[in-house]
Amino acid sequence: MERILAGIETEYGLWIKGRGADSQVDDAMMLVRSYPGEHFASWDYRFESPRADLRGFTVGQLAYDPEDAKFDTGKSRGSDHEVRSDRILPNGARFYNDHGHPEYATPECFESFETALHDYAGQYTVLRAAKVFEREVGREVKVYKNNTDFHGASYGTHESFLVPRSLGFEKIYQSVLPMLVVRQILTGAGKVGSEHGDWVPYQISQRADFFVEPFNTETLYRRPIFNTRDEPHADPDKWIRLHVISGDANMSPDCSSMKLGLVKLALQLAIVGEAPIWKFKNPVDAFKRISRDMTFEFKIELDSGSWTTAYEVFESYFSAAEAVFDLPSLPDQRHPSSIPETPETEIYRDITMARQQLSKLRSDFSAFAKEVDWAAKKVMLEQIVESEGLTWRDHSLQAYDLEYHNVDPDEGLYFALREMGQVDDLGDAEDCLEDFFVGRLDTSRAVPRGIAVKEHKAHLKTASWRSLVFEVDGKAIEIELDPTRTYRRERLQGLDVVSFIQALRG
Repeated sequence: MERILAGIETEYGLWIKGRGADSQVDDAMMLVRSYPGEHFASWDYRFESPRADLRGFTVGQLAYDPEDAKFDTGKSRGSDHEVRSDRILPNGARFYNDHGHPEYATPECFESFETALHDYAGQYTVLRAAKVFEREVGREVKVYKNNTDFHGASYGTHESFLVPRSLGFEKIYQSVLPMLVVRQILTGAGKVGSEHGDWVPYQISQRADFFVEPFNTETLYRRPIFNTRDEPHADPDKWIRLHVISGDANMSPDCSSMKLGLVKLALQLAIVGEAPIWKFKNPVDAFKRISRDMTFEFKIELDSGSWTTAYEVFESYFSAAEAVFDLPSLPDQRHPSSIPETPETEIYRDITMARQQLSKLRSDFSAFAKEVDWAAKKVMLEQIVESEGLTWRDHSLQAYDLEYHNVDPDEGLYFALREMGQVDDLGDAEDCLEDFFVGRLDTSRAVPRGIAVKEHKAHLKTASWRSLVFEVDGKAIEIELDPTRTYRRERLQGLDVVSFIQALRG
C-alpha cells in the first residue's frame, strides 16, 4: 500500500476590538506580518491554478460572495504577494492571509496523526502572531479556529491529498463522496442554530448550511461537498491534489486525524478498485439532514428509492478494507505508538477507533463526547442552558459556541473542558509539540523546505509545495521536491548550499 501525502489548511476567524468586516483583509494581512518567529517570505505562485477543474476544463472565473465583495469595492492593497504576505516556516508550513483570514497550512505529512499535531501546533503559531499584533495596534485581538461568523459567512478548513492522476475524477468522486457526507458524525465541530434553511437548536457540522451542489470547483460561493479544483502540488501529469473543503476546523487533534484518515481509507480503496458504491438520491440534502439529525438515526435516501444509514455506509468502507488489505492486529490504543507508522497500521487504528465511537454514540453519549468535538460542545451547552435557564434561541449560546474555538489556552472553553477531564487530552503527544514548531519529526518533502528556510535563506529565492529555487554564483537552480520520497533530516542538515542541492537531487 502506498503512502498518501496530506495536509490541512485552516482559515482562522479574527476579532479585533473596534474593527469590522471592512478592515478584515488589512487586519489579517498585518497580523500575519506580525509573526515574530523565523521565516522566509517569498512564496512561488507559478503552480497555482484555482480555475482548473478535475473534469478537464478551466472555468472563466470563480464565484465570489457578493457580501464580501462589498467590503473590497474600490480598495487597492498592492500586489497579491503583498496582500497574502506569505511566511514559510522552519517546519515547512505556510502562514499567510487568505481572503481576510490568517491561514495556517501544515507541512504535508504521510501520517494523519502527525498532520493533526502540526495543525494543532499551528494554533499556537497564529496565536503568537496575534499577541504581537495586539501590542502593535493597541487593541484586543482574539483568534478562533472555527468556520462561521454566525452572520451567514463561512471560512474554510481544507484538506489536501496527493493521489495518482490515473485515478481520474469519476473514480475519486464515487469513492470519496459518500465518506464526505457521513464523516461529519465523527469529525464535526458542532454549531448552535442554523444560517440557512429552517432553524435548529444545534447541528453537527459548522459547514453544512453552506453547501449547495454535490461537486464543482468553487470555494467561496456556491460551495460543493466535493471540490473539483485541479491544482496539484506536484507534477500535474502524475498527480491530482484532492482538495476537500467540506470538513470542519477541529479543536481536537484526534478528530483532525480521523478526518484525514477516513478520506485516506476511501482513497486507498479507490486505488485498488474496491471502494463501496453508494448512489445517494441527493448528497447535499443527505449532508444537511445528517448534520441536523439529533435522533442519531442518520437515514440517507438512495437513488433506488430505498434508504440506508450512515452507520451502514461507514461499515461498508471498514469491511471492504478488512477484506482487501492485510491489516495488522494492534493493541487497542488511541494514538500511534510511533511516528512514522505504516498505512496499514493507520487504517487499522482508524477503523477500530471509528467503530468504538459509533458504538458509544448510540450507547454512551458522555463517553462519545469526550472524543468528538461536536458532542463535547453539545454537552457543555446543555449544561449552560440548564444552569442559566436559557433557551436554545438565546444569542449568548452562540458566544459560548465561539469561545469553544478560542485558541488561547487561557481563555478557550475547549481547553477548559480538557482541564476538567471532560474531553480527552493528547497524552504523551502534548510533550513533543515543540518538535512540530521547529520540524524534527516528519520525513516528507516538507523537511528540505524547512531546512532551506532555516539554513540557506541567503541563497533561497522562492519556495512552494512543489519546488525550491536557489541562486548560487548568480545562477538560478530549481529543485523539484519528490512527493513520494522519504527525506532524512539528519542527512540534509548542516550542509553547505551546494552539497544540500546535490543531496536533494539524489
